[in-house]
Amino acid sequence: MSTDPYALAEEAAAALRDRFALESIDLAFVLGSGWSAAADDLGEVLGRCPLAELPGFAAPTVVGHGGELRVVRTGSGKVAALFTGRTHYYEGKGVAQVVHGVRTAAAAGARTLVLTNGCGGLNPAWSPGTAVLIRDHVNLTAATPLVGARFVDMTDAYAPRLRDLARTVDAELAEGVYVQFPGPSYETPAEVRMAGVLGGDLVGMSTALETIAAREAGLEVLGISLVTNLAAGISPTPLHHAEVLEAGRAAVPQLSRLLAGLGAAL
Repeated sequence: MSTDPYALAEEAAAALRDRFALESIDLAFVLGSGWSAAADDLGEVLGRCPLAELPGFAAPTVVGHGGELRVVRTGSGKVAALFTGRTHYYEGKGVAQVVHGVRTAAAAGARTLVLTNGCGGLNPAWSPGTAVLIRDHVNLTAATPLVGARFVDMTDAYAPRLRDLARTVDAELAEGVYVQFPGPSYETPAEVRMAGVLGGDLVGMSTALETIAAREAGLEVLGISLVTNLAAGISPTPLHHAEVLEAGRAAVPQLSRLLAGLGAAL
């Protein structure tokens, strides 16, 4: 396999197309914590395989991430790749590994990317199980997938057009600013207060780095967070990953309707 991340993405995209006998894909979904079980109604499954069988991918190590690539035909007739799992920055495998799925999707022909995650919420009105559109992000990882003089405009990193389209599926969707911390420790109450001062509404450990890579590749991005818990200092109880998984399980019917609607609309 190539050591160049862009060439490796091309290799993975070629393997994806060959494995499923596709000329290209149209869009891609990255399904974060709590989202994988909600994708069963997104469309007709054309095929599936373990992610780790494609060049450059590693099996997810986080409980709640599926580790599978599914190819489906959505309600709109488009071909979508579903990545049921991701590599997180805190796993120590490097930023190129974190964004490999995004770059593979772009190399396979996708022009639209839906990024999902489970996160902590700063707004007490957003109870666990609330889906929130990402309007913008703050990257606090001190990392970037861009190397060298790759200047990418991030003004509308999360496409207003796609957010408007999502609200035709669910008019009640709120939106906010997502703050990515490096993890894996949950944020302290002081860090959560800092995120709020910076304009953040949501805190988590993914998505921003993938969005940067997606915008470099020319993809339109729709970001959706599932609030799985109130953030530290707002939550009345200590934070646990089991809480994240339980909130995802409880939200499956709502998320299934949202993803199926998006599949028909995108």
